[in-house]
Amino acid sequence: MDKDGSLEISFEEWRDFLLYCPFTDLHDLIKYWRHSTCIDIGEDMNVPDDFTQAEMITGMWWRHLVSGGVAGAVSRTFTAPLDRLKVFLQVYGNQHSNITTCFKSMLKEGGKRGMWRGNGINVLKIAPESAFKFMAYEQAKRLIRGSRTKDLTIFERFMAGSLAGGFSQSLIYPLEVLKTRLAIRKSNQYNGIFDCIQKMYYREGIRSFYRGYVPNLLGILPYAGIDLAVYETLKNNYIASHNNGEKPGMPLLLACGTVSSTCGQVCSYPLALVRTRLQAPYLEGPDTRTMMSVFREIWVKEGMVGLYRGITPNFMKVAPAVSISYVVYERCREALGVTMS
Repeated sequence: MDKDGSLEISFEEWRDFLLYCPFTDLHDLIKYWRHSTCIDIGEDMNVPDDFTQAEMITGMWWRHLVSGGVAGAVSRTFTAPLDRLKVFLQVYGNQHSNITTCFKSMLKEGGKRGMWRGNGINVLKIAPESAFKFMAYEQAKRLIRGSRTKDLTIFERFMAGSLAGGFSQSLIYPLEVLKTRLAIRKSNQYNGIFDCIQKMYYREGIRSFYRGYVPNLLGILPYAGIDLAVYETLKNNYIASHNNGEKPGMPLLLACGTVSSTCGQVCSYPLALVRTRLQAPYLEGPDTRTMMSVFREIWVKEGMVGLYRGITPNFMKVAPAVSISYVVYERCREALGVTMS
C-alpha cells in the first residue's frame, strides 16, 4: 500500500489499494474480475463466460448477462457508423480507393441517419444469441466434464465454447444476414426489417437467409480458440512474472481481452469477409457463388489486401466499444445489485 516508501499511507494510496486490490490473494483477485469477458466489442464468436455454482444458484449469472447485453447494445449503437463502414468496405471495397471516399459516399447517399442502418437488428440479436450460447455452453461443459469435479482445461473450454458458438450461430444466423442486407441497403429499398424479410424470401427463397453460413461457422474455431488462448496466456504470464504482490487491475485485464480479441479477428477476418460478400445480394443473375469461388475471386482480383478490406474501421471501433461497454456494464451491474464474486 505504501507506494512511495515513506512509511506513511496517504489517502490516495489507501484509496487506490482498496479500489484495485479488493483481495490479498492474487487468485481471488482474478476471480473477482473474471467477468470482464462480458465486455462486448461487437463480435459474438468468443468463448462464453464461466459462472460459479454459487452464482448459478443465487441468480447472479443472469444479472451479469443482462448487464453485458445492455452494455453491448449501447456500445454497438455508438460505434454503428464504423461497423457499417466496415461492412460497406467488405462488400464494395474495390469500388472505393480508401476509407474517406467510402465514408463520404455513404453519407451522401443516406445522410447522417443512414450511418446507423442495420444497427437495430445488430442490437436485437444480442439477447437471443447470448441466451442460446450460454445454455449450450453449460450443456457442453457438463458433457465434457462428465463425472469429474476439477475445472476444465483451456482446450476443453475452447471445445465447449466452439460448440456453443456453432449452436447459437446456427439459430440466429438469419439475423446476421438481415443485418448485412439492411446495412448496405439504398434509401427506400426496404420499409423495415419485415419488408426486407418478405422481399428476400419471395425473390431468393429460404436459402438466402443462410448465405455465408459455412465460412461463418468455420470462423468460430480460429476466433474463439485464439481469443481464449491469447487471453489466458497473457493473464497467466502476468501472474507468473509478478510474485512481489503486484495486483492486476481491471484496465490490465481489459487490455488482455482487447489484444486477444484483436488477434482472433486478424486470423479469422478473411472468413468473415467472404461470409459478408455471400450475404450481400448478387445482382448478376442467379446466385451460384460458393465460399471457395468468392475466395478465389477476391484473391485473383484484389490479392491479399482484398481479404482484409474493412479491417481498419474494425480496429478503430475496438477502443471506444470496450470503453463504452465497460462503463455501461459497471453501471448496470451496480443497478442490478451484482457483486463481483
